[in-house]
Amino acid sequence: MISEFITTYYIDPIRYGQPYNIVDTLTYAVILITAVFLIYRWLDRTGFPVDGKFVLATVPFIIFGGLLRVVEDTGYITSDLHLLLVTPLIFFVMFFFTITALFISRTLERAGIITSYHTGYAGIGTMSCILAAAFLAWFGFTYTQVSVSILLIILALAIVTSCAVWGFMRYVLKWEYASDPLYCVLIFGQLLDASATSYGIDLHSLVYTESHVVGGALIAWTGTAFSMFPLKLAVLFPAVYILQLYRKEAQPVLWHLILLAMIIVGFGPGVRGMVRMVLFI
Repeated sequence: MISEFITTYYIDPIRYGQPYNIVDTLTYAVILITAVFLIYRWLDRTGFPVDGKFVLATVPFIIFGGLLRVVEDTGYITSDLHLLLVTPLIFFVMFFFTITALFISRTLERAGIITSYHTGYAGIGTMSCILAAAFLAWFGFTYTQVSVSILLIILALAIVTSCAVWGFMRYVLKWEYASDPLYCVLIFGQLLDASATSYGIDLHSLVYTESHVVGGALIAWTGTAFSMFPLKLAVLFPAVYILQLYRKEAQPVLWHLILLAMIIVGFGPGVRGMVRMVLFI
């Protein structure tokens, strides 16, 4: 009974690329919360500086994770190794890769080779993105196609909606802190996800579906994937407000890790969805 339950709700969705179900969604949410807390305890004990610069330097690794998911989507990796690039296993892969990059950058900083670990850390992530993007571009030109117009449409939609949300927060609600680059990245990442999902399901020539439980239910209920925008707004406004409310009271390391986790769950899927549609995968 237990083995059948695990196979049905955990193994088969990974093996066959099925949409998320309520069981694995809740499980992964618990794992994410637990992971953030454990990483916080570890970083706090080691005295590693986790601040705004650290979060921004981690963004290239978030983009890299999204690109790796597309590498798996191409089907180019035919061995069982492709399972390492499927959720949730890819989170462990990216975690160890990121920690390794941090260790290398920190070592170079202490050796005086670089002035700040942020430079080396972000550099490793950026170079990884370039390599993954180069492979995907080659794959697109060789096996499928590369639509620059779709890329520009999704990015334009994400930028326009992000500017509108930021402008409302900054000038209507008078949230001056909305101009903080950390909040700007959070807003853009979430709305990039909404833009890619909306375009892919409602406008793209290929048939795409929403794999997440809440988003899928909302789209089915409203009949349009553009309902993802009000869903994101319903999360973004209270999230930014609450984050700022407890910014001074919370432990800095934990606060920045919570913000980073929120950026990851929006930015990563957004990058993956957008690139898939550009390459018609």
